[in-house]
Amino acid sequence: MAWLRRHLVIIVGLLVMLYILAPNFVVIAFSFNNPAGRFNYQWNQFSFDAWTNVCGVPGMCDSLGLSLEIGIIASLTAAVLGTMVAFALGRYRFRARAGTNLLIFLPMATPEVVMGSSLLTLFIAMGIPTGRTTILIAHIMFCLSFVIVTVKARVASLDPRLEQAAADLYANEVQAFLKVTFPLVAPGIAAGTLLAFSLSFDDFIITNFNASPSSVTFPMYVWGAAQRGTPVQINVIGTIMFLGALAIVVVGQVLSSRRSRQAV
Repeated sequence: MAWLRRHLVIIVGLLVMLYILAPNFVVIAFSFNNPAGRFNYQWNQFSFDAWTNVCGVPGMCDSLGLSLEIGIIASLTAAVLGTMVAFALGRYRFRARAGTNLLIFLPMATPEVVMGSSLLTLFIAMGIPTGRTTILIAHIMFCLSFVIVTVKARVASLDPRLEQAAADLYANEVQAFLKVTFPLVAPGIAAGTLLAFSLSFDDFIITNFNASPSSVTFPMYVWGAAQRGTPVQINVIGTIMFLGALAIVVVGQVLSSRRSRQAV
């Protein structure tokens, strides 16, 4: 009982993590399934066929490429704009600062159904045809708030005396930013960018409102495929995305631990 009390928090934490990751394990397992029918919901036979023929399903890789394209452009654009807004809110005092902070949280708090339908109404009123452009504009808009909040938290934790010390060492503003400020804020920018990419790649509701029949993203393809029969290749793509995200986290932790040891 004493051992259980000492390790209770760790055990509960591991059980919670196992509960959270259980759907991911199911996706990985069923990526090696060879279903008997159209639906990949029951285990039938172990097979590598889906892994060796990922693009064998018509239209799936096209939708995946569109989601990756929009996700990369939207996340990078939101990262640039969000970083500038985060520095403005974190470093400067101006009259509309409190109102700006409130407006930033509105896209995060607004239901996606409301946001998607409102954007569709706006695009129709402006005469903009739905498609890749409208999806990209919508994704940048709702990703921007998450990047601002993430980077702003990092900016708020910076010690301004570090930049003052760089100025005392005859560094100009550009040199102080590139040599001192940016390396310290870079983890927050990277976290915000990755968060924006995951939100963009995963979004369905807003995208479904503002997409055209020729611009089908991967989540829209998965939703449509589920009506007719879920191909195993969908699980393969999900497994690859999950393992890729896990690899990024592991690499980030390794690099962070190395920097901590070098600083000591």
